[in-house]
Amino acid sequence: MKEDGKINYVEIPTRDIERAKAFFSSVFGWSFVDYGPEYSAIENAGLDGGFFQSDKAVSTERGSVLVVIYSTNLEATVDKVELAGGTVVQEIFDFPGGRRFHFTDPSGNEYAVWSEQ
Repeated sequence: MKEDGKINYVEIPTRDIERAKAFFSSVFGWSFVDYGPEYSAIENAGLDGGFFQSDKAVSTERGSVLVVIYSTNLEATVDKVELAGGTVVQEIFDFPGGRRFHFTDPSGNEYAVWSEQ
């Protein structure tokens, strides 16, 4: 149920929509609904969103919001990210409440993955 004043959708740039869909489907099991050649909605990701065609990429270094994804097994997720063509840009580290790592997808967008363990 949608709630007034709550974040319910996020849109992410990508240089290659088909490659983004293949990457996130392979690593995280997300699915997609295409709305033309330059937009694909994300499903089964915990928060609704979409990929839009763009030459830009997002990173915290440039002041972007960081999308953080949950994992029950960080080491296995690192392996999946790298196998699917992503790049780990910050190795697993501890923080209050758990551990996490940062990666870039094949378009160069930065994300983080965290776990309590």
